[in-house]
Parts: sequence; structure tokens; C-alpha cells
Amino acid sequence: MPTTPPSLSPTALSLAFAIALLLSLAAKFWLSTRQVRHVVRHRAAVPAAFAATVPLAAHQKAADYTVARSRFGLLSLAFSTAVLLGWTLLGGLDALNGWVHDAVAPRFGGMAYQLALLTAFTLIGSLLDLPWELYNTFRIEQQFGFNKMSWKLYAVDALKGLLVGAVIGLPIAALILWLMGAAGSTWWLWAWGAWMGFNLLILVLYPTVIAPLFNKFEPLPDEALKARVEGLMQRCGFAAKGLFVMDGSRRSAHGNAYFTGFGPAKRVVFFDTLLARLNGAEVEAVLAHELGHFKHKHVLKRMLTMFAISLAGFALLGWLSRQTGFYLAFGVQPNMAAPNDALALLLFLLVVPVFGFFFTPLASRLSRKDEFQADAYACAQASGADLAAALLKLHEDNAGTLTPDPVYARFYYSHPPASERLAAIHAR
Repeated sequence: MPTTPPSLSPTALSLAFAIALLLSLAAKFWLSTRQVRHVVRHRAAVPAAFAATVPLAAHQKAADYTVARSRFGLLSLAFSTAVLLGWTLLGGLDALNGWVHDAVAPRFGGMAYQLALLTAFTLIGSLLDLPWELYNTFRIEQQFGFNKMSWKLYAVDALKGLLVGAVIGLPIAALILWLMGAAGSTWWLWAWGAWMGFNLLILVLYPTVIAPLFNKFEPLPDEALKARVEGLMQRCGFAAKGLFVMDGSRRSAHGNAYFTGFGPAKRVVFFDTLLARLNGAEVEAVLAHELGHFKHKHVLKRMLTMFAISLAGFALLGWLSRQTGFYLAFGVQPNMAAPNDALALLLFLLVVPVFGFFFTPLASRLSRKDEFQADAYACAQASGADLAAALLKLHEDNAGTLTPDPVYARFYYSHPPASERLAAIHAR
């Protein structure tokens, strides 16, 4: 890192960060309070379009669940914002860095110090988030009948998550840190390549190595449903390595189905809760929707978009990591006698999401467009009536509100609101 006067003004960057943080915080509070008011206002009656199919009790449960999660989200947002300020402008990361450096670097060297800094930061962050996760799981989710996890299972999952994170995360972190220090001014390009290779490797390993550590996956036992699903995939020109049922009911009452894996290793996974709720025709329609994403290359487009965004991110990090002002702007005094790559990485991960928040409406809009396309494909390959029935059941089972605030939905929703989605299906 250069010792010449910084070309990036720390005062200007601090000010830009503070303004972006305040604006994003104000926008999040405004949107959430709009959502709560709108849902409460429409709690008393089921919308006319759903009056014949959705019981009032289910509608009110969804409203109460949405309000509870939104209010909890506001408290969590206030806390996470305070933590972010503590790490950055108030000097928390600088203090942690000094302590870890003095404790580790003299005895074990620079790489050990940097990995220790990343590990300490991650563990502290996890401990700070733990009370909020516990309240969400064992209070809110439990209150509305969704949580099926015991305290023991939660603890086992947490320990497994830490071990898997260490086994997977530390090697890729060490590789990126090594590249930052050894690959010259274009290290970010090599690091981006390593990161992309890592992500592709995880896509291959997740279905067969990682996911089974947390859930049981058994071949789909229903032969009639299996024949129906295989017939759909054959019509759609889609190949999968297997059809599996996951014991999602061990942890939650929420239902889902998804594709996992990469290339010929793709798998179709159904939650047991989903199969218990939907009939064969409805399962086929839901799966046809997921196949629509592949038919329209939504998955590939999103992957390429992720690659492009991560490339831009690594390039930006490559420039910022050489700017003394980047560190000073966020309360960190870089140690000129030690590597600052882990510091740069942590600061980048803390700061960039604040600015990235303002792109949320664009990402949501593009995602909703993809969902409409996938629904249209499902209507062509299966039954639109069955898809609509399945979506209503899933909406009810997951306590999704039928009356979201329109502005909130436009900003955040990656899927169209139920009223818009079902109207589009019925119009086909």
C-alpha cells in the first residue's frame, strides 16, 4: 500500500457512507411501517378475489405473522445499524485488528494473523446475531406454528455450520489473501477467478456432500408422482440425476421444492411438507414453474450476472485496498508494517452493502419478471388451474400476506404479490 498522500479523501468517503446509511435506514423504516399499516388496515376481511378460497382465519394469521416479522425486523435493523457503526466509524474494527495483530502476528506470522482476524470478526458477529436468531426461531416462528426444531437440533446445526464454514471458508479466504499479497496489482482478477471456481465447486459438492450433513434425502417413494414428474421433465427436455424428498418437517412447517446441483448432477428436491399438502397435479405444476426458469435461462443469466457483479466488486476492492483514505474513512489505522488485506476485505464487506441497498428495487423488478415468465411456461406445460391452487395452498401454509403494501412490494418482493400472480395465471 502506498505511503504517499491518499488520492481518496477519507472525510468525503465517511460523509458519503454516513449519508447513504441514513438514507437507507430511513427508507427501510418508512417501507416497513407502510407495510405494517397496510396489512393491519386490511386484516379484517379477505380480499374479494380470494374470498371463496382463503378462510378468514388463514388471512388473519398471515397478517399477524407479517406484522410480527416486520416489527421484529425494525428492531433488528436498528441493532444491526448500531453494530455497523460500531465496527466502522466508532473504531470497533480497528480495536479488534490491533488486539488480534498483537496476539497472533508476532508468534505465527502475517497469514495466521489475517485468518485470525477474519475468524474473530465472524465469531463476534455470529454471537451478536444469536439472540435475534433465537427469538425469531423460538418465539415468532414457534408462535405461528412454523418452528419444528428443538434446542438440541438448533445447537447441532449451529456447530455443524461452524465446522463446515471453517473447512470451506478458511481455505478460500487464505487463497484470496495470498493472492492479494503475492499477485501484484492485478491480484483482484486472479482472486475473482478463484472465487468463481470456488462457487462452481460448491454447486457440485452441495447436493451430495454438504446438504446431507443437515438433512436426510430419500428417493421419491410415490411411483405415480415419480412417473408424472419424469414425464414432465421429458416433455421439457430436462435431465436430472434423481428425485428426492427432504425431511424439512424436522425444522419447519414451511414447504418448498427446488433444483440443486450443476450440469448433469442436478437434483430435484421436494420438502416432505410440500408433498403432504399438494396433490400430484399441483406438484407437477409447481415443478413446471421451476423448469420454466431453466427454459428461459434465468438460472444461467443470474449466474452470469453474479459473475459480472463479483468481477466489478473485486476490481473495486483492488483499487480501494491501495487507498489509505479507505481505511482512515472508517476508523481504521492501517499498520504499514503488516499486511492489511484482511482489513480491506472486512471493510469492503461492511461498507458496500450500504450502497448496494439502492439497487434493490431493480433486482426485485427483474426477478418478478422472471417469475411471470416461469408461471407462463408452467401454464403451457401443466395446468394453470393446478398452479394457482398450489400457489394459494403454499401462500396459506407459509402465511404470506395477500395484502402487501404496493410500494413495499415493488421495492422488496422478488416474487409478484399473490393477487397479481394469480390474475396473470387466470388470464392465460
